[in-house]
Amino acid sequence: MNDADPMTAEGQGAPVLTRELPPPIEMVTLLGPRDELLRTMERQFPRVEAHVRGNAMTFTGPADELQVIDNLIDELVTIVTTGQPLNRDAVERSISMLRAQTVERPADVLTMNIVSNRGRTIRPKTLNQKRYVDAIDEHTVVFGIGPAGTGKTYLAMAKAVAALQAKQVNRIILTRPAVEAGERLGFLPGSLNDKIDPYLRPLYDALHDMVAPETIPRLMASGTIEVAPLAYMRGRTLNDAFIILDEAQNTSSEQMKMFLTRLGFGSKMVVTGDITQVDLPGGTRSGLRVVRSILDGIEDVHFAELTSVDVVRHRLVSAIVDAYALEDARSAKRERAPRPVRTLPHPDQPR
Repeated sequence: MNDADPMTAEGQGAPVLTRELPPPIEMVTLLGPRDELLRTMERQFPRVEAHVRGNAMTFTGPADELQVIDNLIDELVTIVTTGQPLNRDAVERSISMLRAQTVERPADVLTMNIVSNRGRTIRPKTLNQKRYVDAIDEHTVVFGIGPAGTGKTYLAMAKAVAALQAKQVNRIILTRPAVEAGERLGFLPGSLNDKIDPYLRPLYDALHDMVAPETIPRLMASGTIEVAPLAYMRGRTLNDAFIILDEAQNTSSEQMKMFLTRLGFGSKMVVTGDITQVDLPGGTRSGLRVVRSILDGIEDVHFAELTSVDVVRHRLVSAIVDAYALEDARSAKRERAPRPVRTLPHPDQPR
């Protein structure tokens, strides 16, 4: 809220909020092309009427909604003044955080820079993502657990590249278990590296977003960046390294223990996975599912939870994640429901 309260009552009607943008910010910057961002605000606040004239906006509606809009404009102005362009996603996520009355300001979340490459800056897009990134800074071992598309691995890799650039570590090690997701790749032609490449391809794809592609072969040849299956970690001690285990739901308990005990001096570990997408053979317990009960309470180990709210892929991905979670809950309820007892008729009772 500004020092000069812009919210007033219009006669006996609904409260009115009037805000003027400070120079040199132009209204089109805040409203977006063809008023796309204004339309976004109107969808989020259906009980509020909005009018724009020149560099001033007037909103009429319930006082509690106007309070959120007043704070929202402050946050959007702050984001714009940092040089970051606004989009529909940023507006919707800012509104969500303001309504949740979080301690962190939306502008602090959405303007946090992790690493930049070729004019592109990687930053968290949700509150839980920022808390996940902060946890990586503050702890030695961090578990990022959540559904597909929540940025678990992507943000961890961005922090790894930033740590390497800042000379906080000497190398980055990216690993994941070689477990098929319902397909059989073992009969692919080629060398061992050719066979395991499909499992590691998602890590290479993310790496290319953060490091100049022409430097990646040189960094890998020198061992500064290593991408390898989890089996390659056995027997090693990893010092001065940023180590990421991806798809950790597909590790057994024994593999998880093996990986965690590779931790050496000056190193940091991030373990990511989605416990709802386990591809292990039937009867094998997921190491990611049991590790929390084993390590919970140990100092310098942190578990970060991400949800469908933190999905930053296509909008449908969040809806798909929620739909599958609902179906899983229904299936579990059906399995727990007592089955009807079938009674046989008495021998003397006519059939």
